[in-house]
Amino acid sequence: MKGTVLAIRKIGVIGRTYRHAQRYRQILTVLFRYGFGDLLDSLKIEHYLDIGLRLISRQRQKGLETLSRAQRVRMAIEDLGPTFVKMGQILSTRPDLLPTEFLYELGKLQDQVPPFASEQAQKIIETELQVPLDAIFRDFEEIPLASASLGQVHRARLADGEEVVVKVQRPDIRKTIEVDLEILMHLATLAERHLAGWDIQRPTQIVEEFTRVLEKELDYTLEASHLERFARQFISDPTIYVPKVYRDATTAKVLTMEYVDAIKVSDLARLKKARLNPQEIARRGFDLIMKQIFVHGFFHADPHPGNIFILPNNVICFLDFGMMGRIGQENREDFADLIMGAVSRDEVKVMDVLLRLTYWEQEPDRRALQRDVSEFLDLYLYRPLKEVELGPLLQEVLDVVDKHHLRVPSDMFLMIKALSTVEGLGRTLDPDFDAMEQAAPFMRRIQLERLYPPRIAGEMFDSGMELFHLMKEFPGELREFLKQVRQGKMKVEFEHRGLEPMLHAHDRISNRLAFAIVLASLVIGSSLIVLSDIPPKWHDIPIICLAGFVISGAMGFWLLISIIRRGKL
Repeated sequence: MKGTVLAIRKIGVIGRTYRHAQRYRQILTVLFRYGFGDLLDSLKIEHYLDIGLRLISRQRQKGLETLSRAQRVRMAIEDLGPTFVKMGQILSTRPDLLPTEFLYELGKLQDQVPPFASEQAQKIIETELQVPLDAIFRDFEEIPLASASLGQVHRARLADGEEVVVKVQRPDIRKTIEVDLEILMHLATLAERHLAGWDIQRPTQIVEEFTRVLEKELDYTLEASHLERFARQFISDPTIYVPKVYRDATTAKVLTMEYVDAIKVSDLARLKKARLNPQEIARRGFDLIMKQIFVHGFFHADPHPGNIFILPNNVICFLDFGMMGRIGQENREDFADLIMGAVSRDEVKVMDVLLRLTYWEQEPDRRALQRDVSEFLDLYLYRPLKEVELGPLLQEVLDVVDKHHLRVPSDMFLMIKALSTVEGLGRTLDPDFDAMEQAAPFMRRIQLERLYPPRIAGEMFDSGMELFHLMKEFPGELREFLKQVRQGKMKVEFEHRGLEPMLHAHDRISNRLAFAIVLASLVIGSSLIVLSDIPPKWHDIPIICLAGFVISGAMGFWLLISIIRRGKL
């Protein structure tokens, strides 16, 4: 069965949020708790939602003053539940969407949630595969091996005796994600509408990107395809083993793959007991990630110790192919130039490569960038090459990039993160592990490939064909342009920015004036009624007059409190 597409809709002024009022209250309560009340007030949520905003607790958690905004965001996400944790983990790999400080903090999020009932898992499997469970599996363990925000993993045995693991998607997880994303889309829309400068940050596009990424995460057939492509890359490499995927027992919500009985790479005691060689494992592991990146351009983007296991003869086995990265030939070459430029202390080359690898909304100050690159390279000027760690070096590069508001493509960041993770793992296995020495042959190979005559000839041919097509299309494009000019169809659009705060200020002023006029009218009208001596009376005062004074007093008190507390009606 194919998975349905996530139905994420933009929410209007009120729209669908009434349907999600309870969840909306939960989210707002958590945001108030972690000190984001000022932000929520600026969004003017009470003008769009009738969900009892004043009844929501605004109490802040104690001790927030010592925490950074990024830390408070992480803590709020942890309280908001597994869907938000998953989205936070996705964001932690997107330097094109968030500042570096937030990337590091969100990278600490742990995807561990209680399992759902085994009966539900079995029902999902039978529904997806459209056959009884015992027709596929001879045995199915009820207690899951692991449980995460989107699904859980059970060990099983196929009818032919093959041992497998079955990954089953959580029941109704799509509906849960849709509700949360619809609420996030509403908040993002309000941020763009009411917060100065946030239209440039494009929060609605961030939510839309969430939707695209989560859609892929919820389709287990895509993970199966990743696994099969990865296996083809290393089909003749004896240093790596890739589990088999069973397509007949795999759908968008169920993934069945070979069970691998191996030792976790971080379990040094078991590795030594099994007479395996940690130094050889460190070298092989780093070579494999370099081959994935610089030879194949398709790499495992989450190679933490929980996803790497060791088989006999120091054979390495990668698991969990949900998050993969892709990097093209040109970016591989640029990255190799970056590393070699940093090693050779060539600040101009490093700056030029950084500008090729990144993109920006405003042109960076090249002199300031070159100065910071020079200062960064000074850290490595007098160090022997074997003392240079690849991970910290790349971290320094990202800090320079972030300082100058340059954006790194997400796959490039995933590559840097994967290299840093595997290098750290290598140093855990072998304290003398030298990542730069291991990486050098791959860097040189990438640089030499540019000089291969067949490649040069191919690139010249491609450039010639592009020039030919350009010259062929140019007259027609020019004719169309001149035609639109003659017909008066050329349009120039102007967009005013920065007027929203002024317009909202005018709205508040007009609202208060209208409120004050109504209030004054009630007071004057009630005073006139006192003189009219209209029954019924209470202590010789007309009751309708007393009601007018009570109402006007309440309105005046409400206006005063509103101005003192929040500065608006």
